[in-house]
Amino acid sequence: MLDDGVVGSGSEIAQRESLHHSTVNELLRLTLLEPAIIQSILAGQQPRCMSLLWFQRNPLPTDWMAQREVVIGFDA
Repeated sequence: MLDDGVVGSGSEIAQRESLHHSTVNELLRLTLLEPAIIQSILAGQQPRCMSLLWFQRNPLPTDWMAQREVVIGFDA
């Protein structure tokens, strides 16, 4: 909806979908994930503790290198 210009913000999506705006904004942050992290999630190869709940409680930095460091830290 954002890409197509149907809505202008996460808050508009929340209103249209009857969701809390913070839920939508938390989920929108997932669009900023580094592509390799997305690929590992889609392949089911992400760290076991990396779940939607984890992302909601622990927002990753937007910088992809910093995201990789966080993910590498799971294995430490």
